[in-house]
Amino acid sequence: MVSNSPYCSHPNIPRRAALQAGALGLVGLGMNHLNALRAETTANKMPATAKSAIYIFLSGGLSQHESFDPKPDAPAEIRGDFHPIQTATPGLQICEHLPELAKRSSMWSICRSLSHPTNGHPEGHHIMLTGRTMLPPGFNGSLPKPTDWPSLASIVGDLVPPRNNLPPAAVLPERLVHYSGRVIPGQFGGMMGSQHDPWFIEASSYDSLSYGAYPPFGFDHQDRPQSDWSKRTFQAPSLVLPEGLTHERLGRRSNLLAVVEQQRRQFDRFANAESFDGHRQTAMSLLTDSKVQQAIDVTKANDAVQDRYGRNSFGWSLLMARRLVEAGVNLVQVNLGNNETWDTHGEMYPHLKDKLFPPTDQAICALLDDLSESGMLDSTFIVMAGEFGRTPKISHLPQHYKLPGRDHWGAVQSVWFAGGGVQGGRVIGSTDKIGGYPASDPQKPENMAATLYHCLGLPDTAAWYDDVDRPHHIYYGEPIHGLLS
Repeated sequence: MVSNSPYCSHPNIPRRAALQAGALGLVGLGMNHLNALRAETTANKMPATAKSAIYIFLSGGLSQHESFDPKPDAPAEIRGDFHPIQTATPGLQICEHLPELAKRSSMWSICRSLSHPTNGHPEGHHIMLTGRTMLPPGFNGSLPKPTDWPSLASIVGDLVPPRNNLPPAAVLPERLVHYSGRVIPGQFGGMMGSQHDPWFIEASSYDSLSYGAYPPFGFDHQDRPQSDWSKRTFQAPSLVLPEGLTHERLGRRSNLLAVVEQQRRQFDRFANAESFDGHRQTAMSLLTDSKVQQAIDVTKANDAVQDRYGRNSFGWSLLMARRLVEAGVNLVQVNLGNNETWDTHGEMYPHLKDKLFPPTDQAICALLDDLSESGMLDSTFIVMAGEFGRTPKISHLPQHYKLPGRDHWGAVQSVWFAGGGVQGGRVIGSTDKIGGYPASDPQKPENMAATLYHCLGLPDTAAWYDDVDRPHHIYYGEPIHGLLS
């Protein structure tokens, strides 16, 4: 079984704790006592600039030309239809259809030069969700496998000390699933084991032909008549807690309300028993707290809050993410769109302008404003990326689309950062004149992952341990220092 210790790297056990362990005899300790003993250890942790993180994932791949790296002087087939606008940061221009983000550029920075070698959706997802460019042995793009690299959410969930007894890492509002039904690899615990899968909060009813911020901004890439995103619902979900979190029954797939009621009865029955561990009592009391349900039941937030974020799946998802990090979850991955929503091979300009950018711009800015006003922005690291960028040259597939778009392009993408130690108003790296390749300060997914780990206080010696206690180090790159100092 993989170690579930909240501490990372090579712990140094204080002499007093070691003597106590020797006196008790480790063989006679239960797991609850071992966890308490681990709490006595110290780790070579670096000071964390962030307590929590939000990973906004744009499945399908955001076009760099149409977002954060416009090329207004390039030929029309490179430049595209959109125009750049000036942000509040002198010299920094972004797409005209992100006006609210442009006003807040002092709160965020952009890396224009992140690159990896694949143009495939499954491979790109795995790379950007795990922070590892090299694919694992036996990788299968159609099937998540236990030999996959662990997701960033799983690693953070295992190694960053929990702030309370909520699951340390969550993914919402749904798993990433291709319209064919194929589950995307890279979003699970992989070789760490399924017990380290993040907490999947299923708030969104899956529809294989529906994309975007439904209901008002739902669409279908090919405008197929059978698509009906207006019928999709977003609601406080039936929650599935990670296996073995606090009690074996909490690992079963069941409705949260039923679980809470059952556990409340058990708590009343066992709370005074000597065998009932204090840590479990704390976990039970937290799970039965109304604040947990409030954090996820975002469609019942007051009207003003919902109007600021947007009454759509993007707005509700980022509102839920904000509430969860406030409640103590260490990392929340927010999938802004399933079904490779941002895969704009065709109809790119109307779909970005009318369906994708308006709810994204609104919801991210509401998140930034809320975190800033509450004083949480400095302690909440945020990163937004997709599995790759888009081709420099506009293309058209008339057999599928009426209007043009851009194809897959792993060679470069723009990755957006904010909060948690990230300095605002900065541009890291650049691309060539057609936006096709890094021209300066190239970065890789491993550096993005290292930036996340660094901001959360994990040292470059951090490792997770497998079932035979072998360390698996997590740093395969260096933090993007231009963002942080």
